[in-house]
Amino acid sequence: MSLSKRSAAEFIGTFWLVLGGCGSAVLAAGFPAVGIGLLGVSLAFGLTVLTMVYAIGHISGCHLNPAVSVGLAVGGRFKYGDLPAYIIAQVLGAIVAAYLLFFIASGTAGYDLAVNGLAANGYGEHSPGKYNMMAALVTEVVMTAMFLFIILGATDKRAPAGLAGIGIGLSLTLIHLISIPVTNTSVNPARSTGPALIVGDWAVSQLWLFWLAPIAGAIIAGIVYRFFETTDEPQEIEKLGGV
Repeated sequence: MSLSKRSAAEFIGTFWLVLGGCGSAVLAAGFPAVGIGLLGVSLAFGLTVLTMVYAIGHISGCHLNPAVSVGLAVGGRFKYGDLPAYIIAQVLGAIVAAYLLFFIASGTAGYDLAVNGLAANGYGEHSPGKYNMMAALVTEVVMTAMFLFIILGATDKRAPAGLAGIGIGLSLTLIHLISIPVTNTSVNPARSTGPALIVGDWAVSQLWLFWLAPIAGAIIAGIVYRFFETTDEPQEIEKLGGV
């Protein structure tokens, strides 16, 4: 599959991740009649990944996340030369989804961006639980490292075939259950960038953490998982990459 087609699949997949995950937080989490709450939002993020794994995993590897692409490259599963195209596609998909979500949310008189937000990630006063910057940084590094470790393990050629998507989707659900109160959960620089650009102000000024921490965590996981490899030869993921 050409790089342009794989990048297009990453654009669509990341678009779905942000629209489905952030959309559930903005449109459904606090809805009076059927508010889905933290559990519902966590499941929504996991389901977006699960569905896209089987939709585009065989096309692009279904990374949907610059940190995942970097972590897979460090782990020997992805070509460094393809990183720029994937990351650009992922960020653009997230931005388009965020703008569409903002357009939909603005369709009701009760929506106020300053009050209701757009599921942007933050720390300090902008953390759901008012967690400080260091707590947010550590949380994002650890959660992303574990996420990548699970992805690398689930997509290992020694792992049961065809089940990686379930493990990866459920792991993202668990990560959100743990870290939504701390940072609103990023573990994905593209997911953070889309809403931040619309919210502006504090969201943009804090965006650096949600690039630095996930990528650092992904690099750590890529290095650590190599310890468990049985061969020094890099293995390419042909059908499944991650989120």
